[in-house]
Amino acid sequence: MNTLELLRADRVLTVVRAPEISDARDLCATLVAGGIHVVELTYTTPDLPRHLERAASTAAETGAVVGAGTVQTGDQATQAINAGAQFLVTPGQGPEAAAIAEAARTAGVPVVLGAFTPSEVMTALALGSAAVKIFPAHQLGPKYFKDLNGPFPGVPLIPSGGVNATNASDFLAAGALAVSAGTDVVSPADVAAANWEAITAKAKAFCAAIAQ
Repeated sequence: MNTLELLRADRVLTVVRAPEISDARDLCATLVAGGIHVVELTYTTPDLPRHLERAASTAAETGAVVGAGTVQTGDQATQAINAGAQFLVTPGQGPEAAAIAEAARTAGVPVVLGAFTPSEVMTALALGSAAVKIFPAHQLGPKYFKDLNGPFPGVPLIPSGGVNATNASDFLAAGALAVSAGTDVVSPADVAAANWEAITAKAKAFCAAIAQ
């Protein structure tokens, strides 16, 4: 099952933003135990390639699909892919968006480019984005996804930013492919302290909320 198919089945991925990760393998296993299989480790965490390598090398053991987020340059894209990232995510479309997309295409890795406006969605699709991340999603809410479905029927959209267990199901009902669970599930404090039980409990609660 590829990343997009897994997202369509699970309807959630988690975005990890933490000042440190004690063990990326344990973090991924914790999230899978809570029902979330797609894990996005971000460049806002220092020494990201090392964490990606650890997570990717143990993916068969944990059952996680691990990618790199907050990718902003072509060099970062290549670095993440070489470390084992199975997908790439950008916060938006900076001057190196095309280079990021090309690195992903060359490696056969799906890229999810960030967008906010319809024009940016069009650009992301033209660059070969497998899905489009709408960020920050909370600014316009679930209704915006219904609006986007008009000109972009069938385009896989993923809301990110301000999505939580309370509003996630509304985004899905409005047509989102899946939602990004951030600090609502993986708080930086829990990750840094290796508080795996708390993260598993929050992941289970989030998955239960979107299943209703």
